[in-house]
Amino acid sequence: MKTLEERHEAIEGGINRADEAQAEAQQLLEQYRAQLDDARHEASRMREEAREQGAAIIAEMRERAEAESRRIIDAAQAQIEADRQQALTSLRTEVGSLATELAGRIVGESLTDAARQGRMVDRFLADLEERGAGAPARAGQ
Repeated sequence: MKTLEERHEAIEGGINRADEAQAEAQQLLEQYRAQLDDARHEASRMREEAREQGAAIIAEMRERAEAESRRIIDAAQAQIEADRQQALTSLRTEVGSLATELAGRIVGESLTDAARQGRMVDRFLADLEERGAGAPARAGQ
């Protein structure tokens, strides 16, 4: 009987220990699942944060690129305008010299007087501009 009782106590002790171990294992499993859920939520939050940062970086880079593009276009337009003005000035001088030389040959005398030469060049260019502005209107009639 004593042996039976000892065996019974040993079995019950083993069952109790197994129950305790199972309860502890269950508790650890729940802790693990909670930690896993927390990790998933944290990973999700980090992904969303990274997505937002990526979108912000893309928007900033797009803005910088557009600003740089505008700056390049403005600089190019300024350079084109400066080149245009330089070409007009050069052309005006060249046309003036040629017109003065031609007029001097026609008139038969030298037109070296700067004031006379300037007035003649201005009249010549004004006449060209009038003809140039009037030409499309006449062509359309």
